Amino acid sequence: SSLQVKKESLLKGAVDFINKPVAFDQIQEIFKRIEHVLNNESKKVLIVEENPMHAKALAFYLETFNVSSEIQNSVQDGIKSLNKDKVDCVILDMGIPDQKSYETLEEVKKSPGLENIPIIIFTGKSLSKAEEFKIKQYADSIVIKTAHSYQRILDEVSLFMHLVEENNKPELSSGKYKKLGALNEVLKGKTALIADDDVRNIFSLTKALEGYGMSVLSAIDGKEAFKQLTENPMVDIVLMDMMMPEMDGYETIRRIRENRKYKNLSIIAVTAKAMTGDREKCINAGASDYITKPVDIDQLLSLLRVWLYDKGE
Repeated sequence: SSLQVKKESLLKGAVDFINKPVAFDQIQEIFKRIEHVLNNESKKVLIVEENPMHAKALAFYLETFNVSSEIQNSVQDGIKSLNKDKVDCVILDMGIPDQKSYETLEEVKKSPGLENIPIIIFTGKSLSKAEEFKIKQYADSIVIKTAHSYQRILDEVSLFMHLVEENNKPELSSGKYKKLGALNEVLKGKTALIADDDVRNIFSLTKALEGYGMSVLSAIDGKEAFKQLTENPMVDIVLMDMMMPEMDGYETIRRIRENRKYKNLSIIAVTAKAMTGDREKCINAGASDYITKPVDIDQLLSLLRVWLYDKGE
């Protein structure tokens, strides 16, 4: 049962254990724990993540709250950085754990001066009890990108940032307000193409995005989406429904990616339901990320910020 798993996780040394969907007060409490870890003078986080886009996006969110980040794309470089600079916390994307990953964790924790540094592990794999136990000998917390929740770690970071903004408003200086406002400025003036055969979805998403200063184009099938993209080179991001008539989202994305001009275009796949393997299928087709229906607007805004924040003004 969930209660049994929670007890076992806490006994093994986890900072905490929460089930999704997460209650508001639970998130507040978890963030207090994370804030405690970060709440000292230097406030610096080391992000070890091989995907540069995700690493920079995470650093962007942390910077919004005056937490500086250093990014390394390999564990070896990360260890070198730890030996040179003082950091308060390590965020390590472990991918799918293997023997080398465990050895690396052990190496970090046994390095002089690094024994007590908090390590948060992200993994794309549901762990067995044995794997979980092994990791928790060295890591302080594990966040699993589960097939059941499809909440990407950057969505959770965005949610944490939102809660801190709401809780600490009276204490924030005008300078911090300006930084927090930057989250919404990311979307302003950008252009999104929404491809969906249900006009009700197009209408609701258009209304939401226009409220953040975005321009929106639409298409009701893959062929029209491809045509819109060709005729409107200013498109910054595409929201692609994967199940459409004429030409479905998978084929449309593949055709878009065949054109070198669209190699770096951000494409968010929108799927009808969360099923195991959906994310991998979408990414393999060429999508940058994905979200499930019914679309949660807060989660969508988080994804849009992630994929648009470093676009030119």
